[in-house]
Amino acid sequence: MEKIGIILKPNHPEGKATLDALVDWLDKKNKNILIIPPEKGKPPSDLDLLIVLGGDGTFLSAARRIEGTDIPLLGVNLGSLGFLTEITRDEIYVTLESIFKSDFLEDSRQTLKTLVERDATPHPQPTVLNDVTLHKGALSKLIHLEITINNQFVTTLRADGLIVSSPTGSTGYSLSSGGPIVHPSVDAILLTPISPHMLTNRPIVVPSTAEVRVVLKTKDPGPIAMFDGQEIFPLCVNDSVQITAAEKRLKIIRSPNRSYYQVLRQKLKWGES
Repeated sequence: MEKIGIILKPNHPEGKATLDALVDWLDKKNKNILIIPPEKGKPPSDLDLLIVLGGDGTFLSAARRIEGTDIPLLGVNLGSLGFLTEITRDEIYVTLESIFKSDFLEDSRQTLKTLVERDATPHPQPTVLNDVTLHKGALSKLIHLEITINNQFVTTLRADGLIVSSPTGSTGYSLSSGGPIVHPSVDAILLTPISPHMLTNRPIVVPSTAEVRVVLKTKDPGPIAMFDGQEIFPLCVNDSVQITAAEKRLKIIRSPNRSYYQVLRQKLKWGES
């Protein structure tokens, strides 16, 4: 790996010092270093590695920006939780030494693509690593959604919204709304209602080959579609939101020092008294 890109979370109090030290270390390794601005836009597709210095939000943004490429992502946690940015600052250099020796763990993560159809006109949306959320937005009342899977009617839903997530996103917004934790090696799509009116509306897990279609039936303005909680598309009545697994998967370099279950125990405080 010779061409290394780095994205730094903006305005982090310790970010600049971490970046400067990393650049100096990589320079001594004779690596070609490219600092990627945190704004939107695709990094060069010929990067051998993209290092993300920040939290999970910075990581999710970077994942959308390299959508469709084969660039592997390495997340270094400068945030607070860090499900996706597993590597600590103390582990950066040891991990990179292993990577440069081709001794590392790589996950291939399922992502989700979305198309909003309005009056027979398609509006492609960002491909996400975590989730697509249909939310009531500024409305004070519940929204009305109709859900079909593979053109088979499933249910109508009155709720604050609906989260459609990947297994990676199962530990995000979906989890806080009562959804299950799904191991990221499982190919699936999760549908998790947000504060449903009927308590019998429960989360459901379907195969990754499924096409999920959600039609907004609420006439009032305000509902939105959110992509990884960061990008927004305003929705109108009868908009059809189609969500499927993307053909291209995302490559994530994982910490060799901890398993997925160790991460869950650490981040969710399992087993603590």
